Amino acid sequence: MRKRIILAVLGLVLVAGLLAGIKVLQIRTMVEQGKKAVPPPETVTTSTVRSETWETSLTAVGSLTAVQGVTVSAELPGKVARIDFSAGTAVRKGDPLISQDSSAEEAQLPGLAAQEKLARTELERAAKMVQTSIISRAEYDKAVAAHDQALSQLNSLRTTIAKKTVRAPFSGRLGIRQVNLGQMLHEADPVVTLQSLDPIFVDFNLPQQQLGRLRTGLAVRVTCDALPGLTVQGRITAINPLVDPATRNVSVQATVTNQAEKLRPGMFVNVVVALPLRSSVLSIPATAVLYAPYGDSVFVVEDDRERKGGRVLRQQFVRLGEKRGDFVAVSSGLKAGETVVTTGGFKLRNGQSVIVDNKLSPPFRHAPAPENN
Repeated sequence: MRKRIILAVLGLVLVAGLLAGIKVLQIRTMVEQGKKAVPPPETVTTSTVRSETWETSLTAVGSLTAVQGVTVSAELPGKVARIDFSAGTAVRKGDPLISQDSSAEEAQLPGLAAQEKLARTELERAAKMVQTSIISRAEYDKAVAAHDQALSQLNSLRTTIAKKTVRAPFSGRLGIRQVNLGQMLHEADPVVTLQSLDPIFVDFNLPQQQLGRLRTGLAVRVTCDALPGLTVQGRITAINPLVDPATRNVSVQATVTNQAEKLRPGMFVNVVVALPLRSSVLSIPATAVLYAPYGDSVFVVEDDRERKGGRVLRQQFVRLGEKRGDFVAVSSGLKAGETVVTTGGFKLRNGQSVIVDNKLSPPFRHAPAPENN
């Protein structure tokens, strides 16, 4: 009985050892297969590193101001007798805006005109009489003074009547009317705003370090977030000789065309100053860059030496420069003609096999105009 138990135990141990050996062999085989297993290649989109010549420019945020802009006011007190404009319309220099009641002044005009005529007649008579010595030179001088005084009073009244009609001091576009018919106006009371919109000034600031690169006549491009798709051209017309001691910025003024009058004084705009110097750069799409605290990198696609016809990735650290639309300049790390992955770089790894398929590659532009969805 005892012998049978021992044999049974030995049999169980033998079976367990056999099973354990088989399992070890299976695990070892799986490990070996795992080491030899190659993950399937990842599908990526690519772009070629291009050598380009970029315009050197300075960017700033500016504010629009009118070349000429005033609030038209009444010069003399009086009642508004007629309004000759509509709010928001364009006017030319000299166009009447409002007329004040001038009936009292016009009533005095014939009397002063008659006095001037009489003084002129007496002066002509005195001029003939002084030549024949009928009157003295002093009496002739009094006649001259009397005529000058009468003419001065007449001209003063005519000027007062003319000032009762408020006219546009220059051509431009009117704002909102601030007077009503029959309203009594005092001296300097506002009537309406008047702004000259074409051309228009753009005021912006640049750091003092850029002062040596600035000069009048440089071309500028102006865009506005409120008017997508609109780009207007102009040139720098003035550079402030004083640098702000608080910010160390220099004030610059450019004049741009505004024929459509879409730009209005007070709006903020984006300003690009085009410098005459152009620089050669290596550009890649900005989506190809993996940004990280320890350094920016890209994945370069190369031929796989072990697998004929295959492509493999190599992670390359780069130093970046200026951005221009969808592209970014590479200062170091890449060469012209190399191929870099443009999308999905965050899920890739160094040495990974890839398949290039650019059918779904997004378009990259230097001046992108995204749709407003």
